[in-house]
Amino acid sequence: MNSILTPLKSDGALAALLTFGMALVVGSALGFEHIGGYIPCALCLMQRNPYYIGIGVGILAVLSAVFRLPPVVTKVLLVAIALLMLTGMGLGIYHSGVEWGFWEGPSSCTIGATGGDTPVNVLEALNTTKAPSCTDATLRVLGLSFAGWNVLTSAALAALALWGVFRKPAV
Repeated sequence: MNSILTPLKSDGALAALLTFGMALVVGSALGFEHIGGYIPCALCLMQRNPYYIGIGVGILAVLSAVFRLPPVVTKVLLVAIALLMLTGMGLGIYHSGVEWGFWEGPSSCTIGATGGDTPVNVLEALNTTKAPSCTDATLRVLGLSFAGWNVLTSAALAALALWGVFRKPAV
């Protein structure tokens, strides 16, 4: 019986897919920021950390499979990826709850953006530019904010990593 996951018979291929997925998610966030002009709030920036760390762990998992280290090494690295993505999911749930007003966000998230004239130097820009409030979703796609989409992508990547940990070895 063929499964949609059949091409992922090796832990190395799975680790490569996970690493690519994490890079794609954080790359998209950076694209929205630097190309689209969406300034991230403090919680948005915090949600990227599990991806940054996860990409490094994913590369280690790929290398452990390529260099044929004991399979348990790659499995432990897949567990680490799953835990990082579950952490990212938790941060996304927290941020989504703040956006929907279910609970208060951290006090560092209530500053809000400031308008005004264009600053003439970098130091002035640092003093006048404020991060947006964590309570306001800057964009919603299909009803979900960036934080909501992070919950879904983190959950999918965590599930894929855990599937790799608990699946039967390829024959």
